Order: sequence, then structure tokens, then C-alpha cells
Amino acid sequence: MGIRVYKPTSAGRRNASVSDFAELTPGAQPERNLLTPYKKKAGRNNQGIITARHRGGGHKKMYRVIDFRRSKDGIVARVDSIQYDPVRSANIALLKYEDGQKTYVVAPLGLTAGDKVENGADAAPTVGNCLPLKNIPLDTTVCCIELRPGQGAAMCRSAGTSAKLKARDAGWAQLELPSGEVRRVPANCRATIGRVGNADHMNVVIGKAGRKRWMGRRPHVRGTAMNPIDHPHGGGEGRTKGGRHPVSPQGKSAKGGATRQRRKPSNSAIVRRRKSRRYGQLKLHK
Repeated sequence: MGIRVYKPTSAGRRNASVSDFAELTPGAQPERNLLTPYKKKAGRNNQGIITARHRGGGHKKMYRVIDFRRSKDGIVARVDSIQYDPVRSANIALLKYEDGQKTYVVAPLGLTAGDKVENGADAAPTVGNCLPLKNIPLDTTVCCIELRPGQGAAMCRSAGTSAKLKARDAGWAQLELPSGEVRRVPANCRATIGRVGNADHMNVVIGKAGRKRWMGRRPHVRGTAMNPIDHPHGGGEGRTKGGRHPVSPQGKSAKGGATRQRRKPSNSAIVRRRKSRRYGQLKLHK
């Protein structure tokens, strides 16, 4: 995959770029049986109250139903095509099993149309196959990892992400995540071999505000430009710097403050915490 840069025919086009979509299969059409309506919520809950700011609008789209569980064991599937997914950063692969069933999965890097993939404990540890962590060799790069057996992939699903299987002990597997955190999950959890494709997604330059609106992102207003009732940084005579350390609209620290719950149940699964920006060192989980 690569990046295609626009010619500067206008201010919005200057320095803007887009994916060249080289990984996609030319002429591939979405599978109608795997499409469902994607209802927009504009960042609001069931009472109509905004719970996620700066959301709304955007282009109409359909949701592709993804098989995150990969529970169809013992049946070889052929990759019919690699397709674009409008609701996620990663590309998706349409699999056609030998019994005729079709499913979508997140496409790892290097998976192309015509390749054969398989699920289950007896599958070979090759790119695109999904098997339990206890059957995967150490130091293997994996993605689409389960946190609980049978739950479905929950970690490393976005474009370019992956984890590395570092160790196994007493029914647990230790994974080194992209953040540097080492986390343990049950060894019976499944993972897909390889790294998620479309790795250059993070290098795309949007170029203009209107392109963000197509994605359903509304303008982000500075807190210092608001009234005191709307934001802790608001108010004052003339332009100010907020008068306090940066905080969110709810008053929580926005610059380096701890946001993770102290007694979160999954704390025990963290073997080594990610690198702290404040201290520049790894914090060991106690």
C-alpha cells in the first residue's frame, strides 16, 4: 500500500493525500448478505444527550458484518477479494469456505485474493490463519486477539497494529502490545497470524475541514472560546489562556493525568505497564 499526493490545484488540495488502495481487489463488490444499515447517532445516547462531542453528519454508509470469532474450524476458506470498509481503518477480506458460506474478516498485511486460510487448533501458523495462542510459536506477530475464549477479537484490529507473543505459562499467554505494555490473556484465546494491513492509513493527510465533515466529524471548539457555563476555560474579559491547567469540559485533567480506574478488574492482567510519558520509564504492575 502507498500514499498518493494530490496536486496543489487549490488550498484544500495542497499537501493533501489519499491511499492508493493498491491492496484492494479491482472490481470487487460488497457481499449483500453481509451488509446491514449503519444508523448515525451523532454522538448521542438513547435520551438524545451528547455523550461524544464533535460527531454528526457524514456520508451515508453500510456496515459490513465482520466475523471476529473465526469459529468455523476444519474447513479451508479461499480469499475471494480484499475490500474497503468505510467504518474502520483496516481493509477487510471476503472469505468463501468450501461449504459455500461467505464471511468478512479483518485483512492482515500480505493476504491477497486467491490465498487459502483456515481456523482452528490444527491450522498452520501462517498469515491469515486463526488459531489458539497455545498453538502459536513464540515471537510470532499476531493481530485480532481475543481477551476471553469465544468472545471474538478485541485487540489489535485497527490498521497497521499487531502484538507479539512473548511467553506462555500455566495456561496464560503474554503479549507485547504496540504501546509497550505486556498483557496476559488465556492461552485458549484465538489470534490471527500477521499484522493488520493498510499500515499507511496513519500517514494520510486530510487537507481540509470539509473532508473531516464527510467522515462525520464536526468542528472542535476551543474551551477558551466558550462561556463559563459551557467549559471550565471559558469566560473572562478578552482572550485568556484559561486560567488553570488544561482540563476537559467535565473538569478532568487533559495533560498527563491518570484516567484509568484504580480498581479495574483487568489490572491483574497487566504484567508490565506501557511507557509513561511523564517519567520516561516502564512501570511494573504490582
